[in-house]
Amino acid sequence: MSDDRVPLFTLTTSRGFTSWLDLVGGSLAFTTYQGNKVFFLGRKADGTLSVSERTFPRSMGLTVSHNARTLYLATEVQLYRFDNLLPPNAAEGEHDAVFAPHQTWITGDIDIHDVGLGADGQPIFANTLFNCLATTAEGHSFRPIWQPPFIKKMAPEDCCHLNGLAMEAGQPRYVTCVSRSDVVDGWRDRRTDGGVVVDVASGEVVASGLSMPHSPRMHGGKLWLLNSGSGEFGWVENGQFNPLTFCPGYARGLTFAGPYAVIGISRARENRTFAGLALDDALRAHDADARTGLLVIDTRTGAIVEWVRIEGVIDELFDVAFLSGIRNAKVIGTKGKEINRMISVAPESP
Repeated sequence: MSDDRVPLFTLTTSRGFTSWLDLVGGSLAFTTYQGNKVFFLGRKADGTLSVSERTFPRSMGLTVSHNARTLYLATEVQLYRFDNLLPPNAAEGEHDAVFAPHQTWITGDIDIHDVGLGADGQPIFANTLFNCLATTAEGHSFRPIWQPPFIKKMAPEDCCHLNGLAMEAGQPRYVTCVSRSDVVDGWRDRRTDGGVVVDVASGEVVASGLSMPHSPRMHGGKLWLLNSGSGEFGWVENGQFNPLTFCPGYARGLTFAGPYAVIGISRARENRTFAGLALDDALRAHDADARTGLLVIDTRTGAIVEWVRIEGVIDELFDVAFLSGIRNAKVIGTKGKEINRMISVAPESP
């Protein structure tokens, strides 16, 4: 009798994926809120793939410092800071970085999406429930720092679904919203073409007519983003979105490694949020099924040059980050005995 059971989790890659990691000189991390996990993909000394993962409830936004020694992870009710315990050029077995949680802020379930790092080193995040950008605050869940001009009050209503944050020179530059709605849950009625990109400094809408845009990022002097409802990756220029590559899945999560973009894609759920989008017709036109995983795209040509495919119980990814200069990272969770001895001692003050 054949065994038709679906495996709990499988991760496969294109043949050249680990060589590509070596080429760009780094590794990747990605999150899945559906699977409550953060994953690290690296390259072992023998050239084979290394996978490290830990469980954090509703793992969402992820950002890495410029020196790749600190990263921040948004979860269901907390924002975590992780630090690399290893000194530069040190190793622990196969790993050249060991990230351990050193700080956390209890934010409550404010539905944090994208996370960035300000010039002062403090986290800035898309507070989706309250339709604002926010930061951490002593003695409070968060401190709001900006709202789009079409939002008229500070309330936990998720009106416009402000989800994406593009940072530039340590300052928030652009945000993406699924709509300009100012009524609770109004964004769901504008999923097909209500999406906008808003300039944080001026409050002006710099692109509109998008379908569930996500993951705006500044790179190479351009504003890149994912037009998720259409399955498109591209850039914004002169008020227009210019698609570069079709992504066979619901695209969400974007990072860059030199001229390459790395994008997370998901098998969209059959519910009101994802149903009826142009992505469905585009997949049929390409004779393709939606998949879950990562795409590596050469931004010079638009070609998908490498990929990661995930099958089994994990259907949805949220964010992805590139760890420059780190070949094979390991992450420590808050449960289990491993964290008991992961102690880092700061140098004494002079």
